Amino acid sequence: MRKKRYIFFSVTLIIMFLLLIARLVQLQLIETESYSKHHINLIEESVAQRTQEIIIDDGRGQFLDRNNQPLTYSEKSVLILFPFLKTMRWDSGKIASILEVSEDQLLDQIDKAKEPFVFSEIDPLILSDEQVEQINHLKIPGVFAVRKKFIEKNPLAAQFIGITGEQAETFLKRYPDKKGMQNQKIGITGLQKQFDEFLLPDGASKLVYHVDAMGGPLFGINVKYTGPSNPFFPVNIQTTLNKDLQDKLEKLVDQYKIKKGGVLLLDIEKNEILADVSRPKINPKHPYENNAVENLMLKQQIPGSIFKTVVAAASIETGVVKENEMFPCSEDLYEKPAERALGDLNFDESFSASCNRAFGDLAKRLKGKDPNLLEEYAKKLGLIGKISWQGDVYHFTDFRQLREDEGQVFSKEDSKVDDNFVAQTGIGQQEVRVTPLAVANMMATIARGGERQAVKAVSAIKYQDGTTMMDFPKQGNKDDSISKVTAMKLQGMLRHVVTSNQGTGRWFQNLPYEVAGKSGTAETGIYNENNQQLHNKWFAGYFPFNQPKYALVVVNLGVPENEGGINPLFSDIIQSIYEYDQ
Repeated sequence: MRKKRYIFFSVTLIIMFLLLIARLVQLQLIETESYSKHHINLIEESVAQRTQEIIIDDGRGQFLDRNNQPLTYSEKSVLILFPFLKTMRWDSGKIASILEVSEDQLLDQIDKAKEPFVFSEIDPLILSDEQVEQINHLKIPGVFAVRKKFIEKNPLAAQFIGITGEQAETFLKRYPDKKGMQNQKIGITGLQKQFDEFLLPDGASKLVYHVDAMGGPLFGINVKYTGPSNPFFPVNIQTTLNKDLQDKLEKLVDQYKIKKGGVLLLDIEKNEILADVSRPKINPKHPYENNAVENLMLKQQIPGSIFKTVVAAASIETGVVKENEMFPCSEDLYEKPAERALGDLNFDESFSASCNRAFGDLAKRLKGKDPNLLEEYAKKLGLIGKISWQGDVYHFTDFRQLREDEGQVFSKEDSKVDDNFVAQTGIGQQEVRVTPLAVANMMATIARGGERQAVKAVSAIKYQDGTTMMDFPKQGNKDDSISKVTAMKLQGMLRHVVTSNQGTGRWFQNLPYEVAGKSGTAETGIYNENNQQLHNKWFAGYFPFNQPKYALVVVNLGVPENEGGINPLFSDIIQSIYEYDQ
């Protein structure tokens, strides 16, 4: 009996010993970089227990404007201090003298510190090159003057660039072969998401100090710098934005208190986005508040009379309108007295004054010829469908720079053959939905003489040393576009919107750049607490008229009919761009 107990006890010990060995093998050899369902990196965790460190650069790729100015970060020379200084004797007076601050201020911040930190009171104290040299010459343990990368808390073009965050589950779904790295930040919206795989870091750049159990320095004054070994990475994304224009336009949009809406500015020649302003503004602490992370310049909206440009193009090319034909513009779509008694107007005048009756009638004629014509011409003008650059990039097929809504003219086939529905569609109501990006693209297409191009948001991916990893070539589509003759007629009509005394754009007659464009006021069918219907107010155009350079869209969404006009904002933007160009 006793022998059996000995055998049982021995076997139990052997099993426990084998389990212990198996556990050690699991921890030390097999799952060192991806332990448990949480995929914990045990090597990194063990190093963290015996070091103090501060990140100089998190290693994620960043964004530049078209002139290589940083959009999402800034690099500054700052002073890094380690908390173990409070237990040492060191020449704090000399450092304070170099910094031109009081010694008490310096020691007070160190005394409060529990981990390495950037010296400051509120904002980091920026050092001159001379101060950097003087501080590092002293070789004081735990005192280092370095160049540190700071991520902007309130970056320009926040929705266009997008936000990042730590989402381990999303990371592993997106990159199942990168277990153990899931605590890195990934792109959640905007370009951050679209270009995420290019931006992922190989590792952070850090100042690392080995410490003993009491938190004191282990290796004297030796500090270890760790960072990616490949000098070409991380890559940076060179956007098409102009940082200076983006800044000017954001300030103007905020000056005019646009709560929902924004501005989109295109370079006509290259069809590149120069500025993208979306409001409401993102609150960095609560980015999803008011759904502010959405870039409204890429979201479909009701356009109102902006859509009459499509009806005009289709009417010209199909011949459903006669040059001197007159329209009863004192009547509405249903032959009742209109709110504006405009009298009888010809085709050009009807467009300038934005006569609903004329374009409701023309839409019905187009429907009689072919119910698909409105959709066909919306595509020819670059107003619906995929607008942004897309193509094969490395192992990505049909890679898209932007994820914009594709827009629509009709959502149901039945809508195309109903006279009343089609008439309302002709003035940009009912099921018509387009993005501000697409409206700007339409204006640029007309300004170029009908040549359609994909819109670019990014021009190149750049290595860390500034050389080009890849660029994004121009993409055009000449086969399915309006004729040059039609484009020229549309150009004249868009210009008359501004020059005509009855034109809805006459506000812009005296600007330093000659403007061509179209207004739009769309009913949304939504009412506020005062029972006022809310409207989308637009103006879209291009300038200078004779040598087109810019296409501009301004939109104020969901405002009462007698509030939120955007003409003063559009005007000030053109004035600001003119001054910038000079």
